[in-house]
Amino acid sequence: MSRQKVVLITGASSGIGLAAAVELARAGHRVYGGARRTAEMTPLVEAGGQALALDVTDDASMTRAVAAVHEAEGRIDVLVNNAGYGSYGAVEDVPMEEARHQIEVNIFGLARMNQLVLPHMRAQDGGTIINISSMGGTIWTPLGAWYHGTKWFVEGFTNAMRFEVAPFGISMVLVAPGGIDTGFNGIIREKMLRASGKGAYAPAAEKMAGLAGNAGGSDPKVIAELIRAAVEAKKPRPMYRGGQYGKLLPFLFRHLPYRMSDGIVRAMVK
Repeated sequence: MSRQKVVLITGASSGIGLAAAVELARAGHRVYGGARRTAEMTPLVEAGGQALALDVTDDASMTRAVAAVHEAEGRIDVLVNNAGYGSYGAVEDVPMEEARHQIEVNIFGLARMNQLVLPHMRAQDGGTIINISSMGGTIWTPLGAWYHGTKWFVEGFTNAMRFEVAPFGISMVLVAPGGIDTGFNGIIREKMLRASGKGAYAPAAEKMAGLAGNAGGSDPKVIAELIRAAVEAKKPRPMYRGGQYGKLLPFLFRHLPYRMSDGIVRAMVK
């Protein structure tokens, strides 16, 4: 194993966050998992990690969590910004309160965690920040404008930050999962039908809900292993992709004309 590292992971109570936290703890790293539901991080504690109360919509909570890790360890080598969720529904239908919450969690929470760890990483002459994006930061699907918008932000934000922090020995990394079996699709389906299950966009919502209900996905461990690879790499890559369709669809959307990419989307939801 590479040198033991101090790792703080947000959204570590389930899915990719929990899988990555357990993977890293079992590999011998000092792992602090942050989430609102600390009781659900029992597998991390059993693997030797620490559970922290952390709400990425609460500045005081984020500040306390970062301070607690630094006080306990004297350094923070890696931040994994995993907290996030998907809110689907037609732009016209989604209440602005829900839209703001989506942006607060997926954008401002991630950005604030970056701000909070950077002074510590600069002082110790290095570190790694891993921002979890999605293939949804490259592709697009119907009724997903609010979600895709946040993930496109994460990619642009991280790529630009890479140049800011490189002089301090800090690496910025994007991990972009494809389809992962985390219960994420169930959340998408629920929110989409609540917002657009009736009215002008109901036919599209029903088609997308059916697709989400049958999507399946790769095991979260696939992405946990990519995160571990980035944590342990001497020089991590700027981007790691994996999971169901996680390489194929972004490749197609990046290289095909927009009309052909739209054709792929229409075929998916036909």
